[in-house]
Amino acid sequence: MRKKLFVLLLAALLLVPTAGCGKEELPPEPDPDPIEKPEPITEPEPDLEPEPYIPAGTNPLTGLPMEPEFENNRPIAIMLNNLKAAQPQLGISLADIIYEVPVEGGITRMLGIYQTVDGIELLGSVRSARPYYLELALGHDALFVHAGGSQQAYSNIRSWKVDNMDGVRGGEDAKIFWRDSDRRKRNGYEHSLVTSGQNILDYLADGPYATEHPANYYYLQTFVEDGTPVDGENAEHITVRFSNYKTGTFDYDAASGCYLVGQYGKEHVDGSTGEQVSATNVLVLETAVSNISGDKEGRLTVRTTGSGDGTYFCGGKAIPITWSRKDRNVPFSYFTEGNRPLALGQGSSYVCIISPKNSKLQYE
Repeated sequence: MRKKLFVLLLAALLLVPTAGCGKEELPPEPDPDPIEKPEPITEPEPDLEPEPYIPAGTNPLTGLPMEPEFENNRPIAIMLNNLKAAQPQLGISLADIIYEVPVEGGITRMLGIYQTVDGIELLGSVRSARPYYLELALGHDALFVHAGGSQQAYSNIRSWKVDNMDGVRGGEDAKIFWRDSDRRKRNGYEHSLVTSGQNILDYLADGPYATEHPANYYYLQTFVEDGTPVDGENAEHITVRFSNYKTGTFDYDAASGCYLVGQYGKEHVDGSTGEQVSATNVLVLETAVSNISGDKEGRLTVRTTGSGDGTYFCGGKAIPITWSRKDRNVPFSYFTEGNRPLALGQGSSYVCIISPKNSKLQYE
């Protein structure tokens, strides 16, 4: 009996799996190593000619390259005489922006805006200020150069704290001006006051005013290499009739990509450089212009803030635009249809500010 029991127990034990018997339980296999991608094979680049030198800075008024030392300058804004008897103007062709606006008697004056006057030999003839020219200069945080001004302009210079150099009532700043003897003989005494870029820079080197924008200053205008308006109307010949006295013309020159400026029936030539005045961008802005009540000289008030209509010309084409300006301490903003910001072509700009009631714009 015991023998039979032993046999049964042995048989049962043989049915129970033991280590080393039956299917072995192996430890889980580790995740496979990630497959390393081979490094891309790059062909060596051929030797190239060195690129031409391009200044690291950008002129904020034109979008063109300039020496970095000048790009944060406060521009120089110069009041320029534009009477027919005062021609030719000096240094006008080197301005980055030209503003032409009516003054009393149907005549116009120009405000030339220069990011730097370094290397400009002669500038003039310099004439007196009006409040709206001060407003245009302040919009660029510019240093204002003038020779006298209306009573209201002088009042504004004081109350608005305009950093200025005056050839009439100035102190040390008056020394930057002189009467050019040739112009005095040819054009007359009142059209002979001139200055130079070096005189201005020498005066500013003594530290009367800050010569760079504050750290938080920025200029909103953008530029593109080709500012020709898409689907614009043909506009190779532009005529801006400010008054019976003054009409300006702008003829598109495809070779240079600029509009060549004319006035008084002939080319507008810079008497200092011998070059015809030209601009990549021409803007005609419409605004309210009216006589100041009771002013015996017939001086004007010109609205430079708020908003209005205008026309933009570039590359021989034209489109309607609107302009806006919230106050005198910011520059103009320009917009195309749909309130999209307008990008100007890289280069200088000529801005005509007119009354649609008293002036006339034509182009073809």
